[in-house]
Amino acid sequence: MPVDRLDADGGWWALTTPNSTYVISVEVDPETGEAAPLQRYWGPALSLEAARRVAGMSGGPANPGGARRHMTSFSRPVEIEELLPVDGGCRWGVPSVQVAFGQVRSLELRLAGVSVTTEAGGDRLDIALEDRCFPFELVLSVRVFHDSDVIERWATVRHRGGTGDAPIEITRFDSGSWFVPDSAVYRYSGVFGAWAEEFQLQRAPLPIGELTFTSRQGITSHQASPWIMIDPGDATEEHGQVWGVALAWSGSWRLTVTHRPEGGVAVSAGFGHEGVRWRLGPGDEITTPPVLGLYTRGGFGAASRAWHDHARRHILPTPQEERPVLYNSWEATTFAVTEAGQLALAKIAASLGVELFVVDDGWFGSRDDDTRSLGDWWPHPERFPDGLRGLFDGIRGFGMKAGLWVEPEMVNANSELYRAHPDWILRMDNRRHDEKRSQLVLNFARPEVRDWALGWLDRLVGDLGLDYLKWDMNRPFTQAGWPEAGPAQDRLWIEHTRNVYRVMELLRKRHPHLRIESCSGGGGRVDFGIMRHTDEVWPSDNTDARDRQIVHHGFSQIYPAGTMSAWVTDSPNPNTGRSAPLRYRFHVAMSGVLGIGGDLTTWSQQDLDEAAELIDAYKSIRRVIQQGRQYRLAGTPGQDRSAVQYVLDDEVVVLIYNPYGNAKRGPRWLRLAGLDPDALYEVVDAGGTGDGPGLLRRGSLWHGSVLMAVGLRSAAWEPIGADYRSDMIVLRRHHRLR
Repeated sequence: MPVDRLDADGGWWALTTPNSTYVISVEVDPETGEAAPLQRYWGPALSLEAARRVAGMSGGPANPGGARRHMTSFSRPVEIEELLPVDGGCRWGVPSVQVAFGQVRSLELRLAGVSVTTEAGGDRLDIALEDRCFPFELVLSVRVFHDSDVIERWATVRHRGGTGDAPIEITRFDSGSWFVPDSAVYRYSGVFGAWAEEFQLQRAPLPIGELTFTSRQGITSHQASPWIMIDPGDATEEHGQVWGVALAWSGSWRLTVTHRPEGGVAVSAGFGHEGVRWRLGPGDEITTPPVLGLYTRGGFGAASRAWHDHARRHILPTPQEERPVLYNSWEATTFAVTEAGQLALAKIAASLGVELFVVDDGWFGSRDDDTRSLGDWWPHPERFPDGLRGLFDGIRGFGMKAGLWVEPEMVNANSELYRAHPDWILRMDNRRHDEKRSQLVLNFARPEVRDWALGWLDRLVGDLGLDYLKWDMNRPFTQAGWPEAGPAQDRLWIEHTRNVYRVMELLRKRHPHLRIESCSGGGGRVDFGIMRHTDEVWPSDNTDARDRQIVHHGFSQIYPAGTMSAWVTDSPNPNTGRSAPLRYRFHVAMSGVLGIGGDLTTWSQQDLDEAAELIDAYKSIRRVIQQGRQYRLAGTPGQDRSAVQYVLDDEVVVLIYNPYGNAKRGPRWLRLAGLDPDALYEVVDAGGTGDGPGLLRRGSLWHGSVLMAVGLRSAAWEPIGADYRSDMIVLRRHHRLR
């Protein structure tokens, strides 16, 4: 079983994944009766006998109160090992839970029970605790899977009082805290960024003290992403121990890493941010979003592949579908959306092999620019006097599926919706209404706003038979109040996000063919929470090929390529002004879900012909890229020679890049990874590798061991040549040698 009891008293538990073990104990102080669930081990898989020895070494049933004896007058180092350290008692570190009962801001919890539930695909452990004086219950839940090394945790709090009992106030409620075992050195990995510069990977020594990553914006944010990896400072792409933690949440969040002076590291992550207060009345409860933990001995590459596998098996709604090649009209027309203009683009797009045409902003209300009509979700009466059906019938007549851009959470002050319902926005009494991009945020926590959005989206998708929605969200929260909710108004920070999830969930249930892309001014809403309800995410508004390589590299650390929307746009690039060959732009975009976003009416016939060839090539290998195991092979993407490889069953695809043709330094031979060393591989597509030592020829056979130990050469990596050279190599396992 994935969950096994290690002692007769039920105080010690081992949770086993295919390649790791996670040991938990519930320690009860013999003097006070206070209970503290502790993480005792998280690392390589142990046998049950070995896990029981961990219990014996750690002060198990024969040594109750062992943690108390490790206290000093000024510190309690063991609190870093608690599954959810609370604010109360002899704790001075970062609390994962802060609760106030009137003037009493302290928790003293006793064990109420432990239960194990067998679920499809795994087991679940629940540890119930209750305050010794107040009607407050806290349940810690842990889930392990038969087919994944990712462990899922969450928590629930309940007000167990009756009518007339005072409300309970919560100021911090994280999903869980994860202890990273002792090491002489710690290093952290994460991403930072800004609009048009998301997912910039950073690795640095972890300082002693507290390090916090957060979003206070009501969305995941461009500045940080809710995950972190910790290693002992010596992990590489393919070797070394790595621990990872990721929060599956799309609203405001906080992730705090504590590195204690005595040693030891803990990562606590949850929704919300400082200053937010949630009130629980009698009978109320709050459940956190999941926080996911992963351990691997295979370096950062194995960690990424484990995250990708878990997402495909347990998070994504349609992981086995091949994502279509899409065209989006935004960069070609901006707000000037007309039936004739869109159909002219659609005709060209269809001739290239595009499978899905998405009409972007400008189709509704009086939407002639970004200052008006958000919220007025009916066809632009001047541009579409007969509605949108003619446009979408025309798109389908070209053999493509049809999609539409929407921004359901936003409203312009200059709109019919705002004039009818000014109370629907996030707002505070006696405070101004700050606009960003001329927009205000609708309060999706209000049931009537949620139901309104579901209603018009349901009608839109049903009436037009839409196959795809691009769901955008182009600004963060400000004046995030809900006066009518009174003291409970801060629940909007939770319920807004959950109602976005709910609307998406119901839309998909009512329209099973519908697929959804998440966008938030680029990569402002990318996380495992939104991925449970969407099929693709838009990682950045910056479509410059070189910059996108850096974005894709950071994105790939935990998110799979099959969720990453990537466009080929015009050259010079509208964001950076840089020019790059069409082939290079395509090869970068082909590392995810390929899309086209340029003004096709301005492309030369030569470019259109080349684009059609590259789209056809992508279709032949997209299943490998979107669903295969990804290996980041060499170099620093976007800065020097680099390559990324995908393996699925017998198929292998390698994308090779060199943005600076005259660079003399860098790898010359490209060693592949993840192959069968005892098999021969046939070259299906040699790209531009040409002839010569180490250069591939179509139809030739190569030993897997040779490709991994020695490697191959690519013309794109030759030390003299033009900037922006790239290759795509396709191999197929031919047969095993023994």
